[in-house]
Amino acid sequence: MSATESPVRDAITSCRPTNATPVTIDADSLDSLSTTYLRDVKDELRAEDYTPDELVLETCFDEDCSFATQDEIDRVRAHIDAAAYLGATTLTVTFDAVAEASKVRPALSAAAERAHREGVTLELDGPLSL
Repeated sequence: MSATESPVRDAITSCRPTNATPVTIDADSLDSLSTTYLRDVKDELRAEDYTPDELVLETCFDEDCSFATQDEIDRVRAHIDAAAYLGATTLTVTFDAVAEASKVRPALSAAAERAHREGVTLELDGPLSL
């Protein structure tokens, strides 16, 4: 096996295109994050020849309160799980303001690590980066 060949590369080169259209799902459009509901969403997407590519979650970090930050991070974690279950490769977290970056940044960093373990890329769309 050469230096450029690997089991991962073999898997990639054996891929074939499908007719499924990648779609972005707004998290607000999901009625529930239960496995049963998400399974139904996944089945309906498949029936329409859609494949979930991205889940977009609007969040709010404009309170200087550790409890409020934790509540939002709990929502992010729940949506990481939902994105992974649906097969979306990206969870984009959008927010307009950050009251206290020293509380939010480490929490989002930990969420990004969790997302990576679940096979999801966490992207931030707001005034803070990791």
